[in-house]
Amino acid sequence: MANNKRELFLKRRLRVRNKIKAMSNGRLRLSVHRSSKNISVQLIDDVNGVTLASASTLEKDLGFVGKNNVEAATKVGATIAERAKAAGVEECYFDRGGFLFHGKIKALADAAREGGLKF
Repeated sequence: MANNKRELFLKRRLRVRNKIKAMSNGRLRLSVHRSSKNISVQLIDDVNGVTLASASTLEKDLGFVGKNNVEAATKVGATIAERAKAAGVEECYFDRGGFLFHGKIKALADAAREGGLKF
């Protein structure tokens, strides 16, 4: 039985990812990773094993290097939506990993939806 935060996180991540794979039927996956200092997102084609677009606070042109707050997550979400449109992607699944859909993750998802991604 999982007792510590890390084990609970890993169980939650597997549960979310397995549900997405069961429903995916070839759609792309928008995968989010959040660390203590940065947040990043990738648009992944699991069938071909290719990343089509990505955005992160580590990119200097976004102006949020080393920041992990709601404002930075919103900017990253808008950026990934623009890059997905440029790659010709309109629909995907949102893979929050083991992170709760709250705060920064929710802000990123809302900004990506406003930018035109459907999930």
